[in-house]
Amino acid sequence: MTTSPEYVDSREDLAAFVRSLQRGHAEGAGSWENADLPSFLEALAAWIDDADGWYSNAGRELPVSGDWTFFARALRAAAIYE
Repeated sequence: MTTSPEYVDSREDLAAFVRSLQRGHAEGAGSWENADLPSFLEALAAWIDDADGWYSNAGRELPVSGDWTFFARALRAAAIYE
């Protein structure tokens, strides 16, 4: 089970990580600051906007070669995929 984004190195790892988020939400949604979908998506967008600050504070460089299109397609597909 992938529970840390630090260990996501593949598409399979990403899927496992998302599943671990889902399980965590199911087990304790009350502990999530953004437990409903609109709040979660707004926080996701805000974090993406501010990611350079997080990376800077963590002493890391924001990855410029990330596959942003893949992630965007995955988010869009999740709205309709069965």
